[in-house]
Amino acid sequence: MRRLTFTVLLLAPVVGLAFAYGAGPDEVVTALKTHFESARPEDRPDLGIRIAQQQLRNADKLYGSGDADQARAAVDDIVTYSEKARDAAILTKKHLKNIEIDVRKMADKLRDIKRTLAFDDQAPVEQAIRRLEDVRTTLLKEMFAKDKKETK
Repeated sequence: MRRLTFTVLLLAPVVGLAFAYGAGPDEVVTALKTHFESARPEDRPDLGIRIAQQQLRNADKLYGSGDADQARAAVDDIVTYSEKARDAAILTKKHLKNIEIDVRKMADKLRDIKRTLAFDDQAPVEQAIRRLEDVRTTLLKEMFAKDKKETK
């Protein structure tokens, strides 16, 4: 827990400075992605979900402004970093429940966004929702799996 707090404290000034100097959401996401790659395995689940959540906000804004191509790229990042967060959580056996809850909320938000889109733009969002549900299923199986070393 101390290491996570330490990492957040180190990352907060970077994000704060990015906003102070007029950096947009893309620069913040880029900074988080760079930090994700060099982060310790215990810190990656939280960072991956934060990136996915930021990209969800970006996708919502981009779809609202009619920029479907950039929104689709943001949706791809949502799935990619949710999967990376899942993998890191399973590897470290930490934050499984929190990651599952956050992924469920993101899938619900994507369903809401999908309802507002033109038919042609709905397919990539639906595919992203299915992949997020797969992430959730994997996390739930990991959380509720019986100990394999248990004898019958």
